[in-house]
Amino acid sequence: MRVVSLVPSLTEAVALTRPEVLVGATDWCSHPDGLDVARVGGSKYPDLDRVLALRPDLVLLNEEENRRADAAALQAAGVPVRVTFPRTVPEALTQLGELVAALGVTGEPDWLRAARRAWADLPAPTARRAAVVPVWRRPWVVLGRDTFAGDALHRLGVANQWADHAERYPRPSLDELRGRRPDLVVLPDEPYRFTADDGPEAFPGVPAVLVSGRHLTWYGPSLAEAPALLAAQLARPV
Repeated sequence: MRVVSLVPSLTEAVALTRPEVLVGATDWCSHPDGLDVARVGGSKYPDLDRVLALRPDLVLLNEEENRRADAAALQAAGVPVRVTFPRTVPEALTQLGELVAALGVTGEPDWLRAARRAWADLPAPTARRAAVVPVWRRPWVVLGRDTFAGDALHRLGVANQWADHAERYPRPSLDELRGRRPDLVVLPDEPYRFTADDGPEAFPGVPAVLVSGRHLTWYGPSLAEAPALLAAQLARPV
């Protein structure tokens, strides 16, 4: 089997499960450390000629991260594709289990069992904080409805104030964000790299926390440590 992954979190999943089958990944696939496979460009604009030159038996995509046109082009070239699109933590765990099975693995790898335990053992929140969760600025883009990251935060006691918006990634003005009077601003370090000096100042008087974007938005081996890490980061306002 020869697998090309165009999704960083799935690249990590394959590399830690059946590393010998992974032959290509995007330039943004940064985990696990020392990953040594052919690079095929970005997630949004992969070099399909490079992908096809690797003679993959399977290409992994995500409905949100990758373009439908690229999936169609690969299928037209006779390459099987597997498209994921989890909107909740349980959906992510289910789709990861299905991926592992598609790789020909009997039983589940340690990282997936650990991820299931970590989220199953998570205590129910005793209180919820209403939050704004930007993922970009200039313009401001926030988490909206039906997002994996929003579900993860909900399980950790954070209520996304834009979860009922018609769009998954709305673009409200800063005045609109402030007007919701959030209890908390959650600032991940990807896709936009928010820092203590870039983000919190836009919300004066509102506690702001910096969190790992990989643990908030990736669905893969990072899920095993995400609950504990995110909970600790959510408890430390800058």
